[in-house]
Amino acid sequence: MTQLYRSCWRKISMILNTVTRRRWLCVTLIGLLGFGGSAVVAFVIGIPAPRLNDEFSYLLAADTFAHGKLTNQTHPMWVHFESMHIVHQPTYMSKYPPAQGLIMAAGQAIGGHPVIGVWISMGFMCAAICWMLYAWMPPSWALLGGFLSVVHPEIGVAGYWAQSYWGGAVAACGGALVAGGLRRILHQPCAQHAFIVGLGLAVLVNSRPYEGLLFSLPAGVLLFLWMLSKRGPSISISFAKIIAPILIVLAVTGLAMAFYNFRVVGSAFRMPYTVHEETYGIAPIFLWQKPRPEPLYRHSVLREFHRAMLEKVYNRRRVIAGFLSEKKTAVRTQLGFYLGNAYIFPLLAMAPLMIVRLLRNRWLLFALLTCGVVVVGFLIETFEGKHYIAPITGLIFVFILQAMRLWRWRDPLIGRFVVFLIVSLSTYWLVRSVYDDMAKGPSNHPRARIVRQLEQTTGSHLVIVSYGSKHNIHDEWVYNDADIDRSKVVWARDMHPAENDRLMKYFRNRSVWLLSTDQDDSSSKRQSYYLKPLR
Repeated sequence: MTQLYRSCWRKISMILNTVTRRRWLCVTLIGLLGFGGSAVVAFVIGIPAPRLNDEFSYLLAADTFAHGKLTNQTHPMWVHFESMHIVHQPTYMSKYPPAQGLIMAAGQAIGGHPVIGVWISMGFMCAAICWMLYAWMPPSWALLGGFLSVVHPEIGVAGYWAQSYWGGAVAACGGALVAGGLRRILHQPCAQHAFIVGLGLAVLVNSRPYEGLLFSLPAGVLLFLWMLSKRGPSISISFAKIIAPILIVLAVTGLAMAFYNFRVVGSAFRMPYTVHEETYGIAPIFLWQKPRPEPLYRHSVLREFHRAMLEKVYNRRRVIAGFLSEKKTAVRTQLGFYLGNAYIFPLLAMAPLMIVRLLRNRWLLFALLTCGVVVVGFLIETFEGKHYIAPITGLIFVFILQAMRLWRWRDPLIGRFVVFLIVSLSTYWLVRSVYDDMAKGPSNHPRARIVRQLEQTTGSHLVIVSYGSKHNIHDEWVYNDADIDRSKVVWARDMHPAENDRLMKYFRNRSVWLLSTDQDDSSSKRQSYYLKPLR
């Protein structure tokens, strides 16, 4: 029986070795699996409906780009449309960097829905991680890492990176391109790989600029020191095959960003994010900064939102006890998200050998240093999200695979079992997640349901939203498409009667509805609302 097992395993290994050496075929297949898997999961559990403030902001950017515009003119009734993470002056646009909006706009232009762009970003991410791992691992392990990125319980095709509009996959793709290109350059200088590094940097600066900068600093220092060392290439080769391609990509990216900033906010050197925070924000981006003076808000819900960010987040984390408590929770959350039950135990069991390996392997030390720089930078930010440290995703898979390789090194039979166990657990949690989402049913958020109902009627509609005293400030309803006047349904804030009359006169050809919404009670997330016609 043992002899039969070994014979079968040798045949399987020979087939896998043949396949895995065809790098671009494997990278392409992993990318298609990431895209197709995301689409299949969405069709099984239902196309995601936007719910969170950030998602609506990214969707505004996607809709703008999909219509061939960089931004939108400020609407005459813009005071009724003010909302979180949106800039209305001097133009109407999302505050966020454009990468996530651009990829979703591609999906909207190609397939008619921005979620297709999210699936495309997942395909690119999985392919980029697989491509990166080919420079860090033997071919068979690189293919395994690419597959794990697809079936990962949180990062993979069933996670919120693939099934919402928040993003994460774009920045992870940028980080993988930088890490994969860097290692190839240090092995053999090549303009093509330098170009890919520049492309990865461009993706990072337009998705997660701060975390992307932190991720890029160790890579830049390592590349610079290597070029100056005795083992580095000559000055002419360094310039022609490394520096020039990267600078060309970054120069084009910088000019494009400057033009984009100029069109949105009127200045090439100010980002829409900065303008938004100066207009609406109170709590600063970093904990060492001081709060801004409270601006004059035209809507109480905006004031409550930004004051909550100051009082419940910033002030609490400025105190040492609060900082230690909440940042400890944040680190634990990030570990659970990126490693989870399927990966943490094999890593912990191999921790002593991993430490020894780290001391002997400069690339593992570099990966650990890069992850450390990004995580420390993440901890000094006021706000936090699981996708904030997305640039280090590819490096996290390096550590996961290295632990699995150590298991194989200690005992081949047990090592194969560990590989089988991790793949099985990842697949199980993926299927379990999809099953749980199927049991919950499709998104039944009242806003999405009202949109579907009104879009099935004739004519166009104006919905004036009024919130009750128990309204959840993170459950915002007032968001609109890029072209407000041509939208089937326009959402507006309830203001005093004179302003409402002006609004209804402007939209005189629309059916007007008053929507009053609140939570059922202070501890419930259920929405109670009623929609009544005003005209």
